[in-house]
Amino acid sequence: MMSPPSSSPTPNPIDRLMNSQFTRLLVIGFLVLILQIPTVMLFGIISERQNLRQTAIQDVTGKWGKEQTLVGPRLMVPYIKRSGTAEKLKSEQKIATFLPKDLEINGNMETDTRKRGLFQVPVYTLKLEMKGNFEPLDFTTWAVKQEDILWDRSELVVQISDTRAISNQVNLQWNKTKIPFNPGLGKFKAGNPSLPINSLPPGTSSGFDSRSTAPASTSSASGIHARLSQMGEKKSYDFSIPMEIRGSESLYFVPMGELTKVNLKANWGNPSFQGGWLPEKPKISEKEFEAKWQIPFLGRNFPQQWNDDSPTSDNDLYQSRFGVNLFSPVDNYHMAERSIKYNFLFVVLTFAVLWLFEVMAGVRIHPLQYLLVGVAMCLFYLLQLALSEHLGFDYAYIVASLSIVVLITGYTMSALGAKRRGGIVGVMQVCLYSYLYVVLASQDYSLLLGSVGLFVFLAAVMFLTRRVDWFHSGRSAS
Repeated sequence: MMSPPSSSPTPNPIDRLMNSQFTRLLVIGFLVLILQIPTVMLFGIISERQNLRQTAIQDVTGKWGKEQTLVGPRLMVPYIKRSGTAEKLKSEQKIATFLPKDLEINGNMETDTRKRGLFQVPVYTLKLEMKGNFEPLDFTTWAVKQEDILWDRSELVVQISDTRAISNQVNLQWNKTKIPFNPGLGKFKAGNPSLPINSLPPGTSSGFDSRSTAPASTSSASGIHARLSQMGEKKSYDFSIPMEIRGSESLYFVPMGELTKVNLKANWGNPSFQGGWLPEKPKISEKEFEAKWQIPFLGRNFPQQWNDDSPTSDNDLYQSRFGVNLFSPVDNYHMAERSIKYNFLFVVLTFAVLWLFEVMAGVRIHPLQYLLVGVAMCLFYLLQLALSEHLGFDYAYIVASLSIVVLITGYTMSALGAKRRGGIVGVMQVCLYSYLYVVLASQDYSLLLGSVGLFVFLAAVMFLTRRVDWFHSGRSAS
């Protein structure tokens, strides 16, 4: 019996489909999308570590002193407002608030760091002096008679974010008189400005109506106040307030004077100036800085004096604050979050290089091998984040990137069947991670660098594949 004539096997339709470069591109694209799952998980890990750091910061600042904002001083003088007819005269208490004409604040910050686990928190001890003067107080705007002004019930108020951090007994030097400060914002800011009927000046109607004058937004504010029981009408009022206060991370002031001057020195080399005004020609060195502000009242959003009929809220005051943040030069979590945003691009570029080897060198790479390379690239960001908590960002980046480059280079040398091809992939990885470091270090130019990098890579791909016959590339030899 004769054997049937041999014939070449017919290619399997599935094999032909898998050999199609278009199909392989779809598979590679699907793998890139799959690799976005660990990317999302990495964002979750960064968020978790940031929350843990924030807990550590709150633990430190809760014991040492929180971010401080100093508002003041302001002079609060009660008076009697009369209305109605002679037969039915109605009187009620009002509070007039006056701000200083000149306010000068001189401060010296002694900074330090406190550790809680892996995290460091910048803290400071601030020694400062507020000094200035008030002009003669003008009540004519509200048509108040001199006999209706309750001078002996006046108070000077200084608002402080965290009064628990005051570390000395604060005294007010008021026109050569030394007056101790008391805790709290005083009776006028605490929502209890009522006065006994029998304490009113002669001629006051028994129909006195006491009302709370504290804005709702200040009910949770804190500060100190001095009772000016000996105060009377004078041409001017000079004051001086020496103080020592602790805080952390940031320090802010509110320009309460008609002209506010702030002179601040600190042994911290990385200040970040915040708020509506920047200092005039600050001096910054590696270990210290010196800053000076000079702010006229025309640039803020509240007047020099007001009463409870048209009050100024704390929100208006806080919107005009300015100061300094003890900036950390490198925020590891912020840098990690920024770097992960480039993961999609890096995976696409690496897979594109491996795919070019398939097209131009006829090397077959299994989808699982693509996936392993992509997972290794995702692992870089986790290594960088974990190491940065111990080594700092720069050293962590170097160690993590070198580890991943060596891993991918060694693996692709075997997968591509030649050391030269794997070396090309390794060089590309070195270029990618070097490029990423430059982008992270030059935030202002990141968009420009990213756009130029993409253009160069696309131009290289188009140049290398300009003679490829896409209709026949990848077709089986049979």
